Amino acid sequence: MAFENPSREQIKALLQASQTVAVVGLSDKLDRVSYMVSEAMQKKGYRIIPVNPNATEILGETCYPSLSDIPEPVDIVNVFRKSELVIPVAEEAVKIKAKAFWLQQGIFNEEAADIAKAGGLEVIMDRCIKVEDSILLPGGK
Repeated sequence: MAFENPSREQIKALLQASQTVAVVGLSDKLDRVSYMVSEAMQKKGYRIIPVNPNATEILGETCYPSLSDIPEPVDIVNVFRKSELVIPVAEEAVKIKAKAFWLQQGIFNEEAADIAKAGGLEVIMDRCIKVEDSILLPGGK
């Protein structure tokens, strides 16, 4: 059975219920899409937790080398990595008991989706979280 993203209503409910977004692959370079998307989400009121082993702080938040190093609960794991590199991220998202596994636009991996779904996570692939949030919650949460 081919993967299908949740309905727009389900995605809206997820965004409304979520506060903390761990961003795997968040760059500290201001011209990168991961930075621009995360900055916009932070301005909308989401708590962004950068996951980048090569930085100590991004967007005023402490960086963590991996999801497992984050010392607090995570609602959404938002991933900016190549499709072929996301399976271990899915496994770690399950391990930390995140609520959702979100692969940004252009990122798609059915095996990672199966792992996350089997672990009880909502899975969204090949969609931009900033775009979805802007469409579904234009006035904020």
